[in-house]
Formats: sequence, structure tokens, C-alpha cells
Amino acid sequence: MEMALAPINPSDLIPITGAYAHRISLPAVAGYEGVGHVVAVSQGHEHLMGKRVLPLRAGGTWQAFVDCAVINAIEVPGTVPDVIAARAYINPLTAHTMLNLWPVHGKTVLFSGAGSTCADLLGQWALKQGARRVVGLYRSEVRRKRLSDLGIDPMPQTDIANILAVARQSDLVFDSVGGPLGSSILSALPSGSIFVGYGLLSGQPVVVPRTYRAQVQRFHLRDHLPSLASKCFANLFGDLWPDIEKADWPPVRVFDADHWQDAIHAAEVPGAPKSILRFPGRGT
Repeated sequence: MEMALAPINPSDLIPITGAYAHRISLPAVAGYEGVGHVVAVSQGHEHLMGKRVLPLRAGGTWQAFVDCAVINAIEVPGTVPDVIAARAYINPLTAHTMLNLWPVHGKTVLFSGAGSTCADLLGQWALKQGARRVVGLYRSEVRRKRLSDLGIDPMPQTDIANILAVARQSDLVFDSVGGPLGSSILSALPSGSIFVGYGLLSGQPVVVPRTYRAQVQRFHLRDHLPSLASKCFANLFGDLWPDIEKADWPPVRVFDADHWQDAIHAAEVPGAPKSILRFPGRGT
């Protein structure tokens, strides 16, 4: 397929540092998601020619052309613009899967990393599913208004006293930061609560205290992809597209692919819009 747009996510940048050298051989092309058009197919799949699709599980999406297994080429509805479709895989599927595994109806939900797209979707969809209260911990002050507008209670991640007070009343935590922040939250959670660690944006692990009352869970989307694929990605996205289309998506900044270095630098600025790479001739 010929790529149109590909976002720059934190999960794309981490392998560039060599942090995943134990399972990713470098050199390699970065990028795990995006949107493009089918320009060549194997025999028997001619109906896909010219279709706009997501190349799920393809890898290396920061390039003009990507090979993708037919079963993982998910058609994009005509009502979903490229700039949303390009982000429709990793973060929506992560948020959707976690909310299915740990239902939030009637619960107080606390999540860290409230500057990320995944956290945005987690907060929106948790409220839609009937969460009693959703609190988002943010690093950059520019995030406060957006969180409030979404109905999420914003709280700076430096306000440890109030964070611990909220944690003591929380039923469910989704932590993408780890480090001292995640460790502090875990230590304050009450009995019967659940702490889900799904990222380490701080670069540091959560230190599990000697005594704690919450149930600790770990979530990595890659661990669930085989079971999700067995249920058929096409059917899964058939249910997910309406939520993706109706979501309030955070702003983006689009860079021509030739300016990928500028796009990466912009992606590393706290509070900045998500960087998206546009490939010649297709990106809109």
C-alpha cells in the first residue's frame, strides 16, 4: 500500500533510542500505524485495489510504501478523514480494550499521562460508559482547559497531596507514566481497587511497595493482538469506527515526510500537538 499519513507516537520514538534492542533489530523503519491506499494485491483480493485502509501489524509505517497482510488491511469508512484514520489503531484499540477488560461504570477513575491521545480517549469513553468521576493527571498546563472541556477533572501531576487524596477514593487507575508518580498512586489506593500500568513515559518502573491494597495489572497492546486478531480485526473495527468518528480528537501538526526530523523534535515538546508525517501525493 501507498502511505498517506503516519503519526509519531511515543511508542515509535522509544525504539529509536535503542531501548527495545532485545526485541527490535536495528536499523529498521519506525512507525506502527497510519493510513494509505492499496496499490497492489495478491491474486484473489482485487476488490481491495484503491481502497483506503489501515495497515494493522505491518510496522515500518514511516515510509512511502508498506506491505500488509490482507487480513490486517482494515477499510476506512468514507466519513472518517485521513487525519483521524491515521491515528485510529494503537490508541483507540488500547483504550477500547482496557475499558473492556476493566469496566468503569459507576467508578471513580484516575489516569496519568493526560497529555496523550490514548488518555484523551480513555477519559472520554470512560465517561460515556458511565464512570462516576474521571480525573486526569497532566504535565503541561496547556492541557487543563481541554481536559475540563471533555468533562475530565484536570490535576497537575506535581500536586501530589491532592493526587493521593483522589487515589484513596479511586476504584481504578490507568497509569502510563510509572516512576515515582505511579508508585505514589499505587501506595495510596484502597482495598478492592485496581492499578493498571500500561506505559512508562517517565522511563522508570513503578516500585511496588512492601504493603499495598490494590490489585496490580499490566497491559501492553501487543500481548492482546493475537486474541484480537483471532476475533477478526474487521469486525472489531466495525464496532469501533462510530466511537472513533464521534470522539473529540486532540489537534495535530502535519509535516511533509522530508521534514521528519522537525516532526520528531516537535513531538518531543510537552503539550505540543501530535506530529503527523505526510507522504507525497496522498496525505490530506
